[in-house]
Amino acid sequence: MNTKALTILILAPLSLLLVSCASKLQGDTYSREDARAVQTVQYGTVEDVRLVVIEGTKTPIGSAAGAVVGGIAGSSVGDGKGAAVATVIGAVAGGLAGSAAEEAITQTQGIELVIRMNNTNKIISLVQQHNPEKPFHVGDRVRLMTVNGETRVSQ
Repeated sequence: MNTKALTILILAPLSLLLVSCASKLQGDTYSREDARAVQTVQYGTVEDVRLVVIEGTKTPIGSAAGAVVGGIAGSSVGDGKGAAVATVIGAVAGGLAGSAAEEAITQTQGIELVIRMNNTNKIISLVQQHNPEKPFHVGDRVRLMTVNGETRVSQ
């Protein structure tokens, strides 16, 4: 099997795994553990809205995938000790590139909401994944649901 086919064979499933591991951070997405759990509900009014970036994941998967691909690519360079050195350099460079690629692929657009709580007049801030189909605006009355230590905002 040639190096290019082997690289694709290894990289394709790992890429799918990275994308599937990205968590949903929107206000209307719940984990299995949160389903059917009692939530506390509070109400507030949006004081400010700002788009932010939620950083991507940093797991060993991206580094490992990159190291494998880089090592395979490096091993095809030269013979003997030169191939061994190229394999190590390729694996290290691939690991760094894979880690950076994983973070970039799993990075999401977020929204920071500054909310004045109705019951206490206290001002809080919360960040969650941005859903352009359900935008928040200053003055919106919102509901904050907290379950298992996680709070989400919805309209």
